[in-house]
Amino acid sequence: MKQFDYIRPATVAEAVAAAAQPGATYLAAGTNLLDLMKGNVSRPDRLVDVTHLDGLDQIETLADGSLRIGALVSNADLAHDAEFAKSYPAVAEALLSGASAQLRNAATVGGNLLQRTRCAYFYDTASRCNKREAGSGCDARDGENRTHAVLGWSESCIATHPSDFCVPLVALGAIVEIEGRNGRREIALDELHRLPGDTPERESVLEPGDLIVAVRLPPAARGFAAHARYLKVRERTSYAFAIVSAAAALRIENGKIAEARLALGGVAAKPWRARAAEDVLKGVAPTADAFQEAAWRALADAKPSGDNAYKIELARRIVVRALTLAAAGTPARIPALPASPFASSGAIHA
Repeated sequence: MKQFDYIRPATVAEAVAAAAQPGATYLAAGTNLLDLMKGNVSRPDRLVDVTHLDGLDQIETLADGSLRIGALVSNADLAHDAEFAKSYPAVAEALLSGASAQLRNAATVGGNLLQRTRCAYFYDTASRCNKREAGSGCDARDGENRTHAVLGWSESCIATHPSDFCVPLVALGAIVEIEGRNGRREIALDELHRLPGDTPERESVLEPGDLIVAVRLPPAARGFAAHARYLKVRERTSYAFAIVSAAAALRIENGKIAEARLALGGVAAKPWRARAAEDVLKGVAPTADAFQEAAWRALADAKPSGDNAYKIELARRIVVRALTLAAAGTPARIPALPASPFASSGAIHA
């Protein structure tokens, strides 16, 4: 492992100043970063440890009804917060479907948003990867690419974003609070991650020194609690990243869908909000035909990036399944195997 400086700032302002220097990166739980450093995939000159900064580990309801989640709240603490699971069940289900219990205990909300792709060519330093080394090429294009992107990809990069957590957050319109060199600003989570284009090494809109301090769910997000699910198809029943996933949330009034939210995971370099599909569902009855139409709209622009055409049909089916389960009603308890399409009921999580 390359030698690096280690800095432990006392305040957010000190952290931002320290991380704004070339070659610096933030360290929280390190569940992704330390693996990347051990494999020489990531070679920072400076680690800025933010784990002891005050005020970043709180879950709080704001005066306007928003829920503010500090960037250092652990995935496990958030998922097992009873009020959170009741108000945002699809998000809790997504959190509990990710990684292992040990990793969820350590992993943080802020880190989850910025975890790197699981493309094998990105992790293999003997392979060409434009995301790891700009302009070097992409061995995934002609390699083992059955799990790669079907939406928003480019000839420079076909990697996918691995997060479960981000998918329902994007569907529910989450906001990211960022502290930077010019003060605090907010952006929609849907705008945080970039599509690869010709510059896949730039994965987000964050600038040097920018620190994610919180994620906020707007008041309207609570209105979907009665009809919300997250489903995930993975190659084994635990501890595996999504091949495809879908978060579906409906607000149903008088037998019709007053508002729909839909996002997909595992299909692109960012969590994919399917707004065209949401528009199809608004004002119609929650029927199988409506869900099929929404699924087609959600994947209308999809195309294989390699040996992965099956993902398009798989994603359509998981969208229909997620919408069907959401329309049936959020289960009183999160299933024993969270986010699995094979388990619609089961034991408790809390």
